[in-house]
Amino acid sequence: MSFLDDHRAEIVDGGEEILVRRFTGTGSPRPKTDTATMARVRGYQPDPLVGSIVQGDVRIIALVDTLSAILPLTTADKVVVRGKELAIKAVDANTRRIGGTLIALEIQAGG
Repeated sequence: MSFLDDHRAEIVDGGEEILVRRFTGTGSPRPKTDTATMARVRGYQPDPLVGSIVQGDVRIIALVDTLSAILPLTTADKVVVRGKELAIKAVDANTRRIGGTLIALEIQAGG
């Protein structure tokens, strides 16, 4: 098994399904599309609560395998974790690359 396979297996085995929610159009209710992916969801420890990170924010490492049709994610998108819709505050598409291939996104979300 390759490092890439190991990385994906770790997220799948220790993770959970989340939804990335994208709203389109205007009006109420706004049309939305949900895309499921596997992710590891973690809270932040008190030490890194600096800058834009606030208590209650979560760090999500989300596999991009099922997200390719909606990349790139932006702060206009939302994530749904355990039934709760959270605002995406930041998306890192660089840290989880292996050999130039994007494996996962690191997402800061809260709300």
